Amino acid sequence: MRSKYLILYTILAGYLFLGAFSANAQAGKHFQFRKNKTFKIAQFSDIHWDNNSENCPRTMAVIENVLKTEKPDLAVLTGDIVTASPAEEGWKAIAQPFIDSKTSWAVVLGNHDGEPGPSRDEIFELLVTFPYFAGEKGPELYGCGNYDIPVWSSDNKKVESVLYCIDSNNSNRIIYKDYDWIHFDQINWYRETSQKYTTQNNNYPLPSLAFFHIPIPEYNEVVGQPSTVGIKNEGVASSHVNSGIFASFLDMKDVMGVFVGHDHDNNYIGIHDNIALAFSEVTGYDTYGELDRGARIIELKEGEYSFDTWIRTDKGVSFKYNYPAGLQYNDENADYSPAVEVDALKQGVHYNYYEGNYSSAKDLESAKELKSGTLENISIAPADQKDHFGFEFESYLKIDKKGVYLFYLYSDDGAILYIDGKPVVNNDGSHNARRVDGRIGLEKGYHELKLMYFEDYEGQQLEVGISGLTIRETTIPNDMLFIKN
Repeated sequence: MRSKYLILYTILAGYLFLGAFSANAQAGKHFQFRKNKTFKIAQFSDIHWDNNSENCPRTMAVIENVLKTEKPDLAVLTGDIVTASPAEEGWKAIAQPFIDSKTSWAVVLGNHDGEPGPSRDEIFELLVTFPYFAGEKGPELYGCGNYDIPVWSSDNKKVESVLYCIDSNNSNRIIYKDYDWIHFDQINWYRETSQKYTTQNNNYPLPSLAFFHIPIPEYNEVVGQPSTVGIKNEGVASSHVNSGIFASFLDMKDVMGVFVGHDHDNNYIGIHDNIALAFSEVTGYDTYGELDRGARIIELKEGEYSFDTWIRTDKGVSFKYNYPAGLQYNDENADYSPAVEVDALKQGVHYNYYEGNYSSAKDLESAKELKSGTLENISIAPADQKDHFGFEFESYLKIDKKGVYLFYLYSDDGAILYIDGKPVVNNDGSHNARRVDGRIGLEKGYHELKLMYFEDYEGQQLEVGISGLTIRETTIPNDMLFIKN
C-alpha cells in the first residue's frame, strides 16, 4: 500500500514540477540551450525612447526587425532605454514588441534611465509586472538590477552558462565630476555568485558573459589591436575611477565577454587579457551618432568557451566575429595552409641547442649545434647557461578544426614562429620580455611548427600561445605537439 501512495506522490510531484517549469518558461525565467547547442542573445542599447518623438515608429521598427530576423532566446537591453516623460508609458511601449513576439527580455539600467521621474527601484518594480521579463531588482546592493541568469544545458540537466547583469550606476558628477562605477559590494556579489557556480560545476568556471551600460577603462586597451573589429568614432566614455571589476573577471576565470552601450558611435569588439570587450550597436533614433541603428547578436555554444557575435541592422549583418579566435570568422577569401601527411607520431617537441652571441634568431641558421633532444613542450629549461644561447624547436602541430588561428610569442629576447614554413609571429631582436601576435589559416590535420629563439643577456623568457574558433587563449598544450616516432 505504501508503494502505491509513493507512486501517486511521485506522479503528482512530477506534474507540479512540469507545471512550475512551464510557468517559469512562459514568464521568461527559465533558459536552456537549443537542441543544436546554441543560445542566442540580442543586445539592444541606448534606445532613448521618448513617447512624444516622431522617431518612435523608426526605433520600434528596428527592434521588431531584429526580433523577427534573429529570433533570439533572450534580449538584453543595456541601458538608457526610456529617457523622457511619461516614463511609465515609455516602458509599456518598449515592452510591447517583446510581449508580441513572446521574446524573453532583461534590462540593466543606464545613467539616464532614472532622470524622467521614477527611481531605479521603481523602474524594476514596474518591469517585473510585464510578461516575458527575465530581470529582477536583485539583492540589496549599490545600484539596482544586479542579478544572474543561468542558462541550462540542452537536456536541462545542468547549468552550462551564466549571464551577469550589473548596474553600472548613474552619473556621479556632483562629487567626482565623472560617471559612476561598479561598486565594491557589487563586485563582491559577482565573485561570490561566480564561485557558487564554479563549485557546483566540479570547480570548473562556467562560460559566462557580463552586461552593463557604461564601459570600463579597459575598453581603451583593445583600440588598434589586431583582434579588434568594428567602428570607433568617439572616445571611451568610462569612469576615470577603475572599479576593479575587470580584475575580478580575470580572477574568477568565467567571463568570456563584456557587453556595454553608452557610446553611441562605437560598435567595436576586441580582446584584452583573454576577455572580449564589446559595444552594442546603438538602437534608438532619438540620440546622437552616425552608426546604423540595430543590435549586437551573441550566440553562445554549449559546453565551449566560445561565442560568435555580429551586428544586425536593417541593412543586414556586419562585423561577424568569433571569440576566442579574435577575428572575423566569415572570411571566405582567407588562405588556409594545407595539412601535411605524416604518420607514426608520438607526443613531444624536438630541440637543438646553441651557444653564442646572437642579435637575431636567424643567426641560429648558421650556428653550430651543441646538443639536441626531445621535450614534452617548448621550453628553454635545457639551457646550460643563463645568457648567450639559442634554441631551435620543431614539432607537428595537431589542428582538430579548420579555421584561422591566433598565435603569440612572449619572449626575452628574440623569437620567430614558423608554421608550414611561413613566418607567423616575428618577435625577433634583443629586447625585454614582450608579446607579439600573428595569425594563419590552417586546415584540419598536422602542420609543421618551427620556433627559433635566442637569449642575449639579462632575463630569459619564452612562451608560445594559441587561440582559435574552439580554443580559448592558452599556451600550446602538450596534446597538440607531436614528433616522428
